[in-house]
Amino acid sequence: MRLTIRHDTAYHYDRPVAFGVWRLLMRPLDSHALRVLDASIAFTPAGATRWSHDALGNSVCAFQPSGLSDTLRVISELTIERFPASLAPAETYDPKLALPIQYALEDRLLLDAFIRPATTADSPAYTAWIATHAAMYGLALPFLQNFNNAIHRGFTYGERHEPGVQTPAETVERGAGTCRDFAWLMVETLRRLGFAARFVTGYLYSPGGAARGGGATHAWCDVYLPDLGWIEFDPTNGLAESVDLIRVAAARTPEHASPMRGAVHGDAVARLEVSVDVSLAPDWIDQASR
Repeated sequence: MRLTIRHDTAYHYDRPVAFGVWRLLMRPLDSHALRVLDASIAFTPAGATRWSHDALGNSVCAFQPSGLSDTLRVISELTIERFPASLAPAETYDPKLALPIQYALEDRLLLDAFIRPATTADSPAYTAWIATHAAMYGLALPFLQNFNNAIHRGFTYGERHEPGVQTPAETVERGAGTCRDFAWLMVETLRRLGFAARFVTGYLYSPGGAARGGGATHAWCDVYLPDLGWIEFDPTNGLAESVDLIRVAAARTPEHASPMRGAVHGDAVARLEVSVDVSLAPDWIDQASR
């Protein structure tokens, strides 16, 4: 499947300000699952850029805007190919996937940061909620699929434009959240159950607008399983290893997966506007119409 992605982020300030360095996570990495065919990024105001890979291999653009401006705008445009993946059959027994999950020493040395929870404020309601989903028997894959679906079906989805992510305890107590709240709830709960999990940010292809979280950046959960590697679970939509998920970056915490963050020097009120469009590429639309 070939897709075009346009991600437009604009900060509008009530007076001109100066800027520090901004860190952008907007370009996916080429892999067996995704190929970047074309990529461009435009900045207002202009400035200097430097590209690098962070400690997790994410593609990072460090952007230093020049001069004073009352607007900071970044437009990223991509054309990508996304290739389907398949999960191992749930009925296949593999002792490495039996619960509770056990990682080989060489894997655990690399995965430890993703096994240790990053939050500690566990409320009684959250602890009780974990207990209802902590029947650690059988195989890991069907357990994870059921847990992914439990979050999808058990919580109310709603958009929230303020920055930040709810703690897992807050999401459970409110019974509602955004895609980033549900992803973080799944990540942190699975860590408490002994899984290696990480927070993923990217985009969602939602034909017809049926999926939750379309038209904006999206977040989901990666879980590492022996022999199978990192597997994608989207608790917002109940998806697993879906071709509709377009990964840009993965991190230990949501704060490190922000698509765009940086410093502003000056006392000003900011207004944020974000729009994301993920569409079939024109040549794929032509093929589908034949």
